[in-house]
Amino acid sequence: MTSEAQPNPFAPPQSQLEGSAGGTDAIFKLNLFSAAGRIGRLRYLGYSMGFAFLIMLVAGFLSALVGSWLMFLGWAAVLYMQVMLAIKRSHDFNVTGWLAPLAFVPLLGLIFVFIPGTDGPNRFGNKPAPNGGAAMVAVLALVGIVVIGIAAAIAIPAYQQYVAKSQALKVR
Repeated sequence: MTSEAQPNPFAPPQSQLEGSAGGTDAIFKLNLFSAAGRIGRLRYLGYSMGFAFLIMLVAGFLSALVGSWLMFLGWAAVLYMQVMLAIKRSHDFNVTGWLAPLAFVPLLGLIFVFIPGTDGPNRFGNKPAPNGGAAMVAVLALVGIVVIGIAAAIAIPAYQQYVAKSQALKVR
């Protein structure tokens, strides 16, 4: 029997920490084809909304030209991208990626936006690079578009009902 230290196959995953001093990455690198790494709240919100919008816009145009089956491919791409981003986001607050399906539960998925990430390095990697001003403006613009869209979805039908009722009263 040897006394060498054997790696435990059941140990939680550990990431190689590299980058600048203090455990913070110097630049942000997003790899949507890997579940490794971390992503902050603002980038998670921006990438999840922005990529979903762009993918579905392209899939909508292509499905109008080629066939509606392309919308299925668009939804599959959005689902894959959202899962990868949710895994990276859960790594940011130092929990396993198996928490990612909670991102698809209504209202419970907001934990990925409101729980702050681990300050400094954790077992999944260094702290992501700080956000720039352009990232903050882009996310605020995307959130503004969503709020305006929801307000329009409520206001336009209400206005159409008002116009129909007022025209019906004029006829009498």
